Amino acid sequence: MDNTFQMVAKTFGGLEEVLRDELIALGAQRVEIGLRMVEFYGDLEMLYKANFCCRTALRILKPIYSFEASDPDELYDAIREFAWEQYMTPDTTFAIDSTVNSNEFRHSKYVTYRVKDGIVDHFNDVMGRRPSIRVVGSDLLFNVHIAGTHVTVSLDSSGEPLSRRGYRTEHTLAPINEVLAAGLILKTGWRGDTPFVDPMCGSGTFLIEAALIAANINPGIYRQSFAFEKWPDFDADLFERIFNDDEGERRPPFPILGGDIDAEAVNVTKRNIANARVGEMVTVKWQSIADWKDNAEEGVMVTNPPYGERLRPEKIEDLYKLIGDCLKKNFRGWHAWIIGPKNEYMNAIHLKPSVSYPVLNGSLECEFNEYVLFSGKYDDFRASGGKIKEERTERPERPQRPDRPKRPAARGAAPFKGKPGADAGKKPFKGKPGADAGKKPFKGKPGAKGGSKPFRK
Repeated sequence: MDNTFQMVAKTFGGLEEVLRDELIALGAQRVEIGLRMVEFYGDLEMLYKANFCCRTALRILKPIYSFEASDPDELYDAIREFAWEQYMTPDTTFAIDSTVNSNEFRHSKYVTYRVKDGIVDHFNDVMGRRPSIRVVGSDLLFNVHIAGTHVTVSLDSSGEPLSRRGYRTEHTLAPINEVLAAGLILKTGWRGDTPFVDPMCGSGTFLIEAALIAANINPGIYRQSFAFEKWPDFDADLFERIFNDDEGERRPPFPILGGDIDAEAVNVTKRNIANARVGEMVTVKWQSIADWKDNAEEGVMVTNPPYGERLRPEKIEDLYKLIGDCLKKNFRGWHAWIIGPKNEYMNAIHLKPSVSYPVLNGSLECEFNEYVLFSGKYDDFRASGGKIKEERTERPERPQRPDRPKRPAARGAAPFKGKPGADAGKKPFKGKPGADAGKKPFKGKPGAKGGSKPFRK
């Protein structure tokens, strides 16, 4: 019996190929790239793994109903006719998220209202009572996507965006999104096989995502819950096995180093690192990029320098010139990757990028540039056999890690057992991600902070 079905993984523009490779590595079938999405097929285990393991997915959708509609009335009629009792009952609470790119449907909120009306009227017709909308904490989350006249309704299996890992309880101004940070690191080809540096680390997102990549720790380990856990067909035993499978984890063989000229940013980074339980993998220093000297002979730098609202225009050009001078003087033999705005400030680095990828950081058009740093002249570098895009070496075999305690099979009643990846030589920590060492795990959601805004970085 074929238990596979269609799924769609949403991501940022520019990360589609990285996400495709992640899904293929997890065992996805019939994988196809689209615009800011990757379509694939798999079974229930694949859906759980995509949510729990993918570093570059924002959410995983399961399409359940597609049709054509040229106006709101046709949309309502098609929704009302669908057999919603396959997925819910009148006692089920639900929410709707709509995305519209259509001349026929101009307002996503109106689409949401019409879809809601169609669902509740269907249940009134069939059962004489209706389910209720619940914006926060609903049992089911439906995603409605309209492109022209084509409508696709999907079950959202993720709930909160997968970028909200749960470890970042504090952030500096304009932090980078966790999914974008992980995707950019993966685009460099770095997998923990050389030293890694972010000399302008802000709230530490690149450093933490680098640690998770190097140690092969699944990013979903910090999550309190996923939307699929409320589905009627949720297989708790299957998800338990996925959650507790840490066979591929390893101790990173090379250092991960960060720094910032802002002392408060360093403090924020250290607290976030402690929340993520990667403190033994990452070292953070309070210093300017100009003070990064005596570095290893080779390595990878990934950084997101301040720009826009974070610095006055006259200061930005000076900073980027300083970055270029520092790279040429102190990081010979390294590959430096910098994300920055598509404007003249990146030119102030005065280095020619070997590779440049267009990316969106929030709503800002940026470029992600690689600078291959070598000694002497470029012609001499090439004559000696140097390459701009060097081949990555195979990762060393990962040693076995100690067994860690199993996670409770029933979600919601007890807190997660935290993911290891912490102190060298110690047993995996037992507390909740984000809990202080030696204290009992806190009962709230990892990464939750009263009044905090959604993360942008």
